[in-house]
Amino acid sequence: MKIAVNPQVQVGGSLFTPVQLAKIGSVVESAAKIEMTPFKQLYVEVPSDQIESIKEELERSGLEVHPAGFVTKSLIACNFCKGAEEAGLETARTLQQAIAGIETPTPLKIGYAGCALGTSEPLLKDISVVKMRNSFDVYVGGEPKGITPSLAKLLIAGLPEARLIPVITTLIDFYKEKAKGKEKFSKFVNRITLEELVRIVG
Repeated sequence: MKIAVNPQVQVGGSLFTPVQLAKIGSVVESAAKIEMTPFKQLYVEVPSDQIESIKEELERSGLEVHPAGFVTKSLIACNFCKGAEEAGLETARTLQQAIAGIETPTPLKIGYAGCALGTSEPLLKDISVVKMRNSFDVYVGGEPKGITPSLAKLLIAGLPEARLIPVITTLIDFYKEKAKGKEKFSKFVNRITLEELVRIVG
């Protein structure tokens, strides 16, 4: 079965070390396939009866291991070009730990940008967080696919750090509860309406 493997959220973006790449190669079978995904994760095929031991080995080398498939993907973060403190690296890491790997009706992409430059293209994600000085703006409903892509809409502006994770996890939980079958998050936002989502997270 497949597992999703990614490096920690860090300054410079999604950076693997040679040791980490070698470790991935050493724990899988020679015929296994390793796929680079649009989520900045590697999908790695591993024997289902060895998942726990392989996960432990990869985590010891500083990698994160999560389920593949219909889950929240690892945080798609910027490169923190304005510096770890100013761009909120620790906040992004905490958010990553809170959201990665939650089972959802369809794969959920959550973005993070440490400033308004938005180099991680946050407005093309299902849910996105943009740090604005000492607070955060949250956007929802971005859709990059198809011939009519759409940008995420502003849900909340000026959110204090203490409320960030509760708001994001409330959105995920509400989506899990109210989605119709395998309804994409962007369609869910349009159906539920922005006003209702504001009330839910309020």
